[in-house]
Amino acid sequence: MKFIDQVRIFVKAGDGGDGAVAFRREKFVERGGPSGGDGGGGGSVVFLADPQLSTLLDFRYQQHYRAPSGQNGMGKEKNGRAGTDLVLKAPVGTVVQDEETGEVLCDLSAPGQRFVAAKGGRGGLGNMNFATSTRQAPRFAQSGTPGEQRTLVLELKLLADVGLVGFPNAGKSTLISRISRARPKIADYPFTTLVPNLGMVQYKDGLSFVVADIPGLIEGASAGAGLGHQFLRHVERCRVLVHLVDLSAPGEDREPVRDYQVINRELERYSPELAKKPQVVAANKIDLPEARERLTAFASAMKRRRKQVFPISSATGEGVPKLLDQVAKLLFGKPGRKAGLEEAQRW
Repeated sequence: MKFIDQVRIFVKAGDGGDGAVAFRREKFVERGGPSGGDGGGGGSVVFLADPQLSTLLDFRYQQHYRAPSGQNGMGKEKNGRAGTDLVLKAPVGTVVQDEETGEVLCDLSAPGQRFVAAKGGRGGLGNMNFATSTRQAPRFAQSGTPGEQRTLVLELKLLADVGLVGFPNAGKSTLISRISRARPKIADYPFTTLVPNLGMVQYKDGLSFVVADIPGLIEGASAGAGLGHQFLRHVERCRVLVHLVDLSAPGEDREPVRDYQVINRELERYSPELAKKPQVVAANKIDLPEARERLTAFASAMKRRRKQVFPISSATGEGVPKLLDQVAKLLFGKPGRKAGLEEAQRW
């Protein structure tokens, strides 16, 4: 399924029906009086957070939505039928924003949450409502009011507990495929991951958490470079970030400490709040000789920054349990009862 996380749509609620102008006309009933019924109310456009959905794909192909209008009133004091609400299902985590004002109208962050994006018009009153002792035969009725209409921007922000960030080919997809049942595309070239991937990690003692694999960031991502800038919104909700650093990355400009600084700089430029989130540093690909040679120097540099380094290999699984223990400690605030939370290896 194609992943769509931002769309622009137009919604129009139904108009209210007009009230009727009618008079009672029956045999042997003289001067029956007004009998015009009320118009029905228009249907509203309602968003419903559906946990079964994971993309805004449906809104990409249909961008105009109109709720049914109310029926006009009729004679014999018959009211018009109200228009039914138009319910639009959206993934949990969808933010509804008014395009014209930029105002965030609603954040559909809970399953089953509902939000009325456009309220239906009110039905008009029939002439029977305007009869008085001095005005016994009113020949007018009230018109229905138009329904609300607006252009909306829908933005999906994935609901995940942990976000994996790092340069392209840092091993994020390999790691999420090892710790969960997610099966993202894995290859030895940059930008293999084109969309975020979610995976459920079954931790110890019945605990579990959701991990999001965010496509690789590069320098200048916050200004639009590469692909990662399109998906930085998906780590805004994450409670913990796991920063994967590729210790085996070739090239003079791919020194591990510099990679770490570049990614953090881009996170801060995108959102200062994002840069303040708890972050676990994972030195990846230690199964390679060149990576092990860089490990001691990188760990020492991070120690001077008061950052603990967790050496891992996404490919072989080495060090991954300790990494998960630290993530669980930050998420749940206590160690697992069976194995406890071990600190990373010190050199």
